[in-house]
Amino acid sequence: MVTAIVLIQTALGSVQAAAEALLQVPEVAEVYSVAGEYDLVAIVRVREYEQMAQVVPGALSRIPGLQRTRTLMAFQAYSRHDLERLWSVGLDEEAAREQGGAD
Repeated sequence: MVTAIVLIQTALGSVQAAAEALLQVPEVAEVYSVAGEYDLVAIVRVREYEQMAQVVPGALSRIPGLQRTRTLMAFQAYSRHDLERLWSVGLDEEAAREQGGAD
């Protein structure tokens, strides 16, 4: 899975409409309204790298109210949840054995 983070500036007063339109694009997984230089952040996920060109400069550029985008291609994902799952492998079984032995 290829992921991109798209930072978006919108026209004045068009944040809500632009966010709703972004969510109509199947490859857009999530949209966040944010403070700062950008108004929205969209998380785009595609299966193949080449598909990103169809989505970002293609589908997203046709959405009314989007004035400027900056796309950040993700190389690798780091997640606290993934790390917790990795390090907890077998802990559930160990806890169950300890509880069973206490009876």
